[in-house]
Amino acid sequence: MNIQVRYFASVREALGVGERVEAGEGSSVAALRDALVARGGVYAEAMGRGRVLRAARNRTMCDEATPLQDGDEVGFFPPVTGG
Repeated sequence: MNIQVRYFASVREALGVGERVEAGEGSSVAALRDALVARGGVYAEAMGRGRVLRAARNRTMCDEATPLQDGDEVGFFPPVTGG
């Protein structure tokens, strides 16, 4: 499956705007995140499990158990607080 990944806020500063990623059939948002972390280096730092990140699938907030389909867009971003 071909997934468009977009990064926002501090994740974007570390990894850039986004990229296309190949994911296995039956993958979830969690599996995608784990695959990015497995790249190591700045990916492990920006996407690591020690960081709280939110996700959206096709511009709708989702949890990490959300399954992915070919052509999906997944965004990762840190929690945002208002003031």
